[in-house]
Amino acid sequence: MDLKSLIRDVPDFPKPGILFRDLTTLLQNQAGLRYVVDQLVEKHRHDRLDYVAGIESRGFIFGAPLAYHLGAGFIPLRKPGKLCRPVYSVEYTLEYGSDRLEMHQDAIQPGQRVLIVDDLIATGGTAAAAAGLMAQASAELHGFAFIVELADLGGRAKLPEVPITTLVTY
Repeated sequence: MDLKSLIRDVPDFPKPGILFRDLTTLLQNQAGLRYVVDQLVEKHRHDRLDYVAGIESRGFIFGAPLAYHLGAGFIPLRKPGKLCRPVYSVEYTLEYGSDRLEMHQDAIQPGQRVLIVDDLIATGGTAAAAAGLMAQASAELHGFAFIVELADLGGRAKLPEVPITTLVTY
């Protein structure tokens, strides 16, 4: 399936000079959404994961059905102030600002295997922050899964040396 044909390019969003890859058009396409989830399931079917951790917010969309199909639990990695119990927290920079990512401290036990999922990797700051949360929890980071990779931005270089799955590269 040609996933690029289902992804809309939005120039100058969220600020001038940024070319935003909008996956909402992919999500609206029944066959495209099914294909993406099926591909991620196939690539991680034998990983023996305890959890899939989805990065807010589009990582939730892909991470939850992936966790379901793999028989794993799902951990939401949230923006600040959204979680109700004590959290691990990592601040990070992205291509157009900075933010923070949080996870409940009791979400995962030391040594449990986790796959981090998000819709897109660009500069790698958000994914690296997610890896930082797993390190704080002493979890075993099994890998990352992204629908889209913006390769020219070099995000992979910021990530730990674990397997990285991507379905579309720009």
